[in-house]
Amino acid sequence: MDLDANRSLIATALARIPGGDRAALQTVYRLTSAKLFGVALRILGERSEAEDVVQEVYLTVWRKAEQFDAGRASPMTWLIAIARNRAIDRLRATRSSRHMEPIDSAAEIADGADPADSMLEKSEDSARLYGCLDGLAVHERNALRGAFFDGNTYDDLAARMNVPLGTMKSWVRRAMIKLKSCLET
Repeated sequence: MDLDANRSLIATALARIPGGDRAALQTVYRLTSAKLFGVALRILGERSEAEDVVQEVYLTVWRKAEQFDAGRASPMTWLIAIARNRAIDRLRATRSSRHMEPIDSAAEIADGADPADSMLEKSEDSARLYGCLDGLAVHERNALRGAFFDGNTYDDLAARMNVPLGTMKSWVRRAMIKLKSCLET
């Protein structure tokens, strides 16, 4: 079903809900529940909380479907706004009920990340390596990446690039020599 037909079906079903049409609510649920659950789960991070929010969303839709105005928003936009707002409300409610530690206690938590200077050095090394790789001929770069980064055998690479096995080995060897020379300078 294309997007416009789906949108139209949801809008039509929403228009029937204020009259007490349970089948219309089922249609809306069937076409939108996965998306709304994903929105709630992304915000809350807990499956059970997201399921509760989705249930609240459809209760709201049942009670307030007459407020939907197709001239102002698409049905999914309206439904996602309800789900998002309910999820944020729940997040705020649960966050305020949790015990919060003082900010000073954060200093006692060990940081497992590398020191900034080490990360900078790794970043510079990586940039240098990629710069040297970019200086290789295309066939040499592809052969080298295939052999060492992708884990392909010389036979696989030779077959894929349609060259003799000896040629492939020579390309990789020459590429390694050029790469080593570039990295040493």
